[in-house]
Amino acid sequence: MESAALIRVAVFAGVLLGFTLIEALVPARARVLPRARRWVTNLSLSALGSVVGALMAPVLAVSVAALAASKGWGLFNLLALPGWVEILLAVVLLDFAVWAQHVASHHVPVLWRLHKVHHTDRDLDATSGVRFHPVEIGLSLLWKALVITLLGPAVLAVLIFEIVLNAGAIITHSNTALPPAIDHIVRRLFVTPDMHRIHHSVLEPETNSNFGFNLSVWDRLFRTYRAAPQGELQLGLLEHQSERPARLLPSLALPFVREPR
Repeated sequence: MESAALIRVAVFAGVLLGFTLIEALVPARARVLPRARRWVTNLSLSALGSVVGALMAPVLAVSVAALAASKGWGLFNLLALPGWVEILLAVVLLDFAVWAQHVASHHVPVLWRLHKVHHTDRDLDATSGVRFHPVEIGLSLLWKALVITLLGPAVLAVLIFEIVLNAGAIITHSNTALPPAIDHIVRRLFVTPDMHRIHHSVLEPETNSNFGFNLSVWDRLFRTYRAAPQGELQLGLLEHQSERPARLLPSLALPFVREPR
């Protein structure tokens, strides 16, 4: 399990640093707020999420997959599928589970109170992909643990999925853009930064669209896909256009503060 954690951390750090460099050299959009102020908050939220993960180590995805394999739990442990087929199916099904969780986080009020911490970022860059409230991180770990227990995927499949999920969150939130012709082709299967940026629009119909982090097929299948001109996007939430979301303590307190009517 330690080697799996080291692999995840190494890929996470490499992708984060790589896309931070790319967006610094060729940013897709001008910043609204100072970068350093946002980074302190976003990376602090990520660090607190890591503490939650450490405290919930028994329900981390790879650990649960290993337990399910040892106990023979889950659908895949009842099927005799070729290894590569199981890995492919498991990654796709886990991606759908995370997509469904994301949709729920927008439509279930108590979950939205937590998730809106992610959406109050008025700029998007690589650090936005790790800006989640620690309580939401804990609930996400429990959801993935439940899905993995029911599916019983191979440990390798879960490790691959976790790496892809973490990398995808950073890439799709990054302040980068593919050439339009290439973006048009890639987003037929995978989420691109321009596609996901629409999800962070202040306009509610756009906020409630493009929920995917990696595969774009779920949004197309369930008709939550939306395209919009990038130049007209205002990011964040209309009711949180001050600099408070760029500060750590207001971000941590946000889910528990009564919204003005």
